[in-house]
Amino acid sequence: MYYHRLVVAYKGTHYYGWQDIGEGEQKPTIQAVINQVLQKICKSKDCTIATASRTDAGVHAQGQVVKVTIPLDIDSEKLLLGMNSLLPDDIRILHCDPSTTEFNPNKDSKNKEYHYYFCTDTIHNPILGDTVAHIPSHSTNSLDIALMQEACKRFVGEHDFYSFAKRDTTKTSTLRTIVSCEIVKTQPLAFSNDVYCLKIVGEGFLRYMIRYIAGALFALGRDEISMSIISEALNSHKEEKLSARAKSRGLHLIEVNY
Repeated sequence: MYYHRLVVAYKGTHYYGWQDIGEGEQKPTIQAVINQVLQKICKSKDCTIATASRTDAGVHAQGQVVKVTIPLDIDSEKLLLGMNSLLPDDIRILHCDPSTTEFNPNKDSKNKEYHYYFCTDTIHNPILGDTVAHIPSHSTNSLDIALMQEACKRFVGEHDFYSFAKRDTTKTSTLRTIVSCEIVKTQPLAFSNDVYCLKIVGEGFLRYMIRYIAGALFALGRDEISMSIISEALNSHKEEKLSARAKSRGLHLIEVNY
């Protein structure tokens, strides 16, 4: 068998996330589409794929790291060109290099960087609809961005994120370490005046964790919850969520660091 390490970018709008769950007729997954392309190139079904992050439905990636194991001895550059010629326009292989049997894209990663993009325009521009979440700012209920930026500091370090994740009985611990967390205003876009980015770098994440963090920050910015409630939730197992989780469309996997 032969091993290759890929960096993959995709727009997740029309996919049921990364993982091929094989539940009959439904939208395809990123993994399933890539696997079909590999099988076509190799003329074999004996292809396997491992990934750094199993992104959810509607989530995008600019730097997903993938290891593929295939039965065909092919140059990495030729594999990249061949895959991109067969993949749909919303999935692209950005880099392809030889890999080893030992490399594990998930376990070997040091940390992962995610961005959550959101705009505060009163009227949402449909051009941004698939990749930027709309968090409208009204005169009577505007987002307090400065307060949200201050709250980001509370998430840095090791905390118990039980209250900021989907319940998962397979996880033995809900402790996770956040390396950095901040909200910045992005460069002006022709389509919108107010686009912000929640940047989070962490050693690992629970299911929906970033979207629940974003949702809590939005609730704080609207004065629906207090800063103390967020701090308390990071030190206790609260069954009730602080807020609804943010929509998937704003979330992007930017980079996996090794």
